[in-house]
Amino acid sequence: MSRKIDQILVIDVEATCWQGKPPPRQESEIIEIGVCLLDCHSHSVVKTESILVKPEHSTVSEFCTELTTLTQEQVDQGISFTEACERLQKRYLSHQRVWASYGEYDKNQFQKQCQSFGVEYPFDSRHINVKTWLALAHSLQKEVGMLKALFLLKLSLQGTHHRGVDDAANIARILSQLLWNQDRRFNRYLD
Repeated sequence: MSRKIDQILVIDVEATCWQGKPPPRQESEIIEIGVCLLDCHSHSVVKTESILVKPEHSTVSEFCTELTTLTQEQVDQGISFTEACERLQKRYLSHQRVWASYGEYDKNQFQKQCQSFGVEYPFDSRHINVKTWLALAHSLQKEVGMLKALFLLKLSLQGTHHRGVDDAANIARILSQLLWNQDRRFNRYLD
């Protein structure tokens, strides 16, 4: 299996959540996988997709709907977590591409849920933590949230915050800035 470095797969997940602890016999599970393919050469977005995932061990709370805008009725129309992981591998070659997320939450949630469901982890081991890279690249005292990162880079929020597909696209814009700045520095040494 050859590894692909022409595009970076940017992922943002939304999961069932509650204000406080989960109700008895419920656990946080992925209900949306936001996908954004970022071209490494042009630094532009190639494709975005929202993959809705039907939860098996939890329901969408009122708090979760307020946060994500996703309702139980919407996610009930989604596909299974297993099918979502298969789609990532078939449609996006996720097991062959470098992938990125903002922080470690998305990676940890996927690892936890794959283990819990007995599903093959759909990603390559090469993961970019955009949150950490941004803090290091800009000599910040600490890592900042996605909204603050957009503000620092003079980018406006596009879409709805806490919708996976919109957050993935915004994270791709942050990553694009980081790549562009890296390219400029590198090209200066070549001149």
